[in-house]
Parts: sequence; C-alpha cells; structure tokens
Amino acid sequence: MPVVTLPDGSKREFDRAVTVREVAESIGAGLARAALAGKIDGRLVDLSCLIESDADLAIITSRDPEGLEVTRHSTAHLLAQAVKSLFPNAQVTIGPVIEDGFYYDFSFERPFTPEDLAAIEKKMEELAAQALEVKRSVLPRDEAVAYFRGLGEEYKAKIIEDIPQGEQLSLYTQGDFTDLCRGPHVPDTGKLKAFKLMKVAGAYWRGDSRNEMLQRIYGTAWTDKKDLKDYLHRLEEAERRDHRKIGKTLDLFHVQEEAPGMVFWHPAGWALWQTVEQYMRQVFRDNGYQEIRTPTIVGRALWEKSGHWDKFQDEMFTTQAEERDFAIKPMNCPCHIQVYNQGLKSYRDLPLRLAEFGSCHRNELSGVLHGIMRVRGFTQDDAHIFCTEDQIQSEVSTFIDLLQKVYADFGFNEILLKLSTRPEKRVGSDEVWDKAEAALQQALDSKGLEWQLQPGEGAFYGPKIEFSLKDCLGRVWQCGTIQVDFSMPERLGAVYVAESGAKQAPVMLHRAILGSMERFIGILVEHYAGYFPLWLAPTQVVVLNITDRQAEYAESVAKELNARGLRAKCDLRNEKIGFKIREHSMKRVPYLLIVGDKEVEASSVTVRTQKGVDLGNFTLQDIVQRLVDEASTRAAPV
Repeated sequence: MPVVTLPDGSKREFDRAVTVREVAESIGAGLARAALAGKIDGRLVDLSCLIESDADLAIITSRDPEGLEVTRHSTAHLLAQAVKSLFPNAQVTIGPVIEDGFYYDFSFERPFTPEDLAAIEKKMEELAAQALEVKRSVLPRDEAVAYFRGLGEEYKAKIIEDIPQGEQLSLYTQGDFTDLCRGPHVPDTGKLKAFKLMKVAGAYWRGDSRNEMLQRIYGTAWTDKKDLKDYLHRLEEAERRDHRKIGKTLDLFHVQEEAPGMVFWHPAGWALWQTVEQYMRQVFRDNGYQEIRTPTIVGRALWEKSGHWDKFQDEMFTTQAEERDFAIKPMNCPCHIQVYNQGLKSYRDLPLRLAEFGSCHRNELSGVLHGIMRVRGFTQDDAHIFCTEDQIQSEVSTFIDLLQKVYADFGFNEILLKLSTRPEKRVGSDEVWDKAEAALQQALDSKGLEWQLQPGEGAFYGPKIEFSLKDCLGRVWQCGTIQVDFSMPERLGAVYVAESGAKQAPVMLHRAILGSMERFIGILVEHYAGYFPLWLAPTQVVVLNITDRQAEYAESVAKELNARGLRAKCDLRNEKIGFKIREHSMKRVPYLLIVGDKEVEASSVTVRTQKGVDLGNFTLQDIVQRLVDEASTRAAPV
C-alpha cells in the first residue's frame, strides 16, 4: 500500500499501486484537469506513471516551471507529427526544448518555405484541437531500431544504434505518429494551446559540418495565449531595440567583413565608450584599485606555463617572429601575475588590487558573431585581487556592494546571483575548497541576498559567483563574476612573505563587473533603445537657432554648456526649425535648446526633451545648472 507525500506535507494512502493521474483525481477534479505531469522523488514523469511504493509526489501544472518545459517538449512532437502528416517523405531526427521554445530537425528533399511553415502551424492547431491521447510504450533497443527503420526513419534508427545494447527505450504515440523520447509528455495534445513557429534554419546532422545539412524549424510554446502574446511582443520590442539598428541610426559604430568580429567606433559611439570607461576608471580609483597596462602579444612559453595553451589554443590568435611563437592574449590574468611578481610582497601589501581595461582577442566562429555583443576583439574591465585566504570573504563582500552600485548607476536594479562550486576535476585540497566556498556563501548570505547553487560548475581552479542583470524586457545578461583561484598564482611563481616569515602563494580573485565593454555597451543600447540618460548620451545637448540672427548667441550657449562639462553642439544650418528638431529627436539627443529673437533678448532658451516634451523657457543660468545636476546624479531620461 503506497503512501504518497504531497508538497504541503500531507499524506495519502492507497490500497494498490496508483498512477500520478489517479492521485491528482483523488485530490480534486480541478487539479486532475490542470495536471500536465508529475514529479516523483524529484524526477519528472508522465501522469500515467505507476506509483508502487512510498514516494514524494508533486502534481505539475501550467503554474510550475516544469509544466512549461513539458509543454514545449510535447509541442516539438506536435510539430514533428504535423510535418509528417503534410510531408510524409520528410524524416525526423531530434527535437529538444531550448530557451523560450523548441526546435525539430528534419531531412527533406527541398527547403521549407514560409508558406510551408504557415501550413504546418495550421496542421498543429488541428491536431491539438483533436486532443489526441499521448501514450507511452517501451521497446528493447534492437526492436526499436527495426521499428523505425521499417518506417523509413533512418535518422532515428541511427540515434538508437548508438545506445548501448540491452537498453529499454520509451516511445510516445499520438494519433498515427510515434517518436522516440525519454519524456515526460502532456497527457493529450489538447493541452497544447499556445504556440507559434518562428523560422527555418540549416543545421548539420549531429552538429558536424562533415555531415548532411538538415532543416531546423524553430518554435515557441507557452502554457497560455497571454504568455505567448507577451513573448511575441517582447520579440517585437527586442527587434525594435536591436543594438545594430540603433547603432546605425545614432551613428555609433559599424563592423565590416575586412575585420570580422572587430568594431569600428564612430565619434558618437566612442564618446559613449569613453563615458563608460571613465566612470569605471573612477570606480577603480575610489575602491583601492591600481590601474595597469599589459602587452597584447605575449610569448607562447607564458601561456604554456599558465595552462592556457593546452586548454584554449584553438581560440587564440597566434603569430611568429624570429622563430618564436606568440599569442594575442585571450585574457589578462597571466600578465597581471607578471606585474605582481615584480618585487617581493609581504602580507602587509595584501590585498593588492590590479585593474586593466585589457584588450583581448578570441577566435570565435564566424557563425556566432553578433554585432558588438559577440566579437573577436574585446576589452574587459578586468581586475585581479591578490590576497590571503583569510581575506577572501571580506574582498568578495566588498565587491558585491560595489557591483550592485555600478549596476544601479547604469539603470539595472534586478540582479541574479549563482554560486558555482567544485567540479569533479579540480586542483587544490578539499580543505581549501571548503574554505573558499564557505567564504563566497558567507559573503552572499551576510547581505541577505537570494542566490542559486550550481553544483560542480566552478572553474577547475576555484569556485565563483556569477552576476546577471535583467534589462527592461526581462532578458537576463550574465556580466559580472568573481572567481577564486588557488592554482595560477602558484603555477606562475607568485608568492608573498607571510607573517610567519614563510613564503606562500597568494589567492587570486578574478573579478569583472561589466565583463566585455563592447557587449555591455550593446546591452545599454538595447536597454534604453538609444534614449540614454543624460550622463551617458554621446551628445547631451544641441542648441538650435531659428534664423541666422541667433547664430552668435547659440554658439555662446553651447560654449557655456561645454565649459560646464556637458557634451553640447550647435546646429546653425539654414533649415526650418521643425526639420532640425525632428532630425535631432531621431538621433535621441536628450535636450534640444531652441533660441529665437526673444531668447536672445532675455538670455534664455526654450527646452525640449528627447521624448518631445516642451519644458518651456529657462534662463541660461538655470538650464545649465539643471543639466549639470541631472548629469551628475545619473537620473533616468525625462
């Protein structure tokens, strides 16, 4: 007689083995109708799964994150069924869940067209409306191979042939369609009510460019139509905010084929870059960091000694000179240790914080390059803290405070934190790992922060905390990190004289707040859609004259603004004032100061914001002070 323990701690006893669905029915008809799957002792299962002994059980509905995953997994099968129904000669391969949706790869004699996609989606809706029961069955490996080969599904047969002999495989059938899958799946296709096919792309069989090209159909699926509508709206908004489009509109930067993955910064974009860099440079100074500069090209011997040559050689750009091998640095840490090693350090010198806007290069595949978000040449707001083991917790705690302030200044107030602990393959004793992990956890807990544990996801040399920010669309961007490293300082000969007089290797904390400057600026562009707060805007103010009579006064206004540290320009062109206002509004300039004869006579200006709000007339002294104050407080755009 199994006893089932529910999430609220209540127990239900049954006089026979029961399915998850039957447990849901015993709780209530409403729950049974809403149920999508179950979780037995932490393992996701179908509603048809039989419970034969005591177990912990959670009923999974659309309100649970797992419910969304099951929905998307099942919608991938619905897609495959629709394709097979419309195009019987198509062969199915694999169809996993991905972020925000799913995809399925097909082998077909011709490319799928947009019209095909519309027809497939319509067929999916028809199949979902039929509420076809989804049934699970089990076959031995060899029988499964024969079954799919008999259907002409050679790709499925090849997948199964790679599974060890003797394995029992689960198959799922809905209507006349059967697919190989671990599951679980929704009980019937009627549960699939909110989906949309997004696009078709090419994909090599098993991800190997030596294999044949398949067609990958991407889709998204949600548990209700409102969530689907909201997601599609976010996609539209993300498209509108695409940093590549806005970068072109605002004349910030460009990339071109002659330098793939490298950025050409234009005057306006470089002004934005310099604003971010100078802000971070002040952060370094205010928090005890010493800024350094290290070479971009370094000999192979150092990379071999640090371990990077073996692990990252394929990602490194290399060159030769005078029969010596060199590499363009993919990261800064080995070079920072070289600076540390100049002169013997005492425990009294620690912690030592060395920072660099380090120029790095990595040989990313051309297919993953994306504007300034994913590049080959990038600059990091990189720093390394050399400290004792006893100083780890305090340094991490101080860094968390600093990171939160920096993100808030840039307009990001929601931060997600993850603690990654020791992997199976690692260096250092368990005692040292215990101490490092405890220090990181203590730093998080002492601030009352919520964080997620990522067991086994730490670097081989030490645990780390990852910091991700959420933008205005709710998208998550992992930017900051602090990593504890016991290995590299010792490998590269870094030591300090401890209080006992013995020489010891320091602990090195790798830390970054923005991460890649290029990527962070791309995030800023999309977060603000180019409507930057005054302190970040490349051009903060444009002074517009109505006729030539105000040209001299307009220039004096711009001169006064620039003298007070603002980035101001004049537009003295012989154009109608409405034309000039529209043009600079399109460029998202935060403030437009308009001067006519009345403004000249009164030593004043009329002020418009980047969103078209008319703020009225100000004396020159008042508007200059207002703008200086707004820029210094980093206020949000008006």
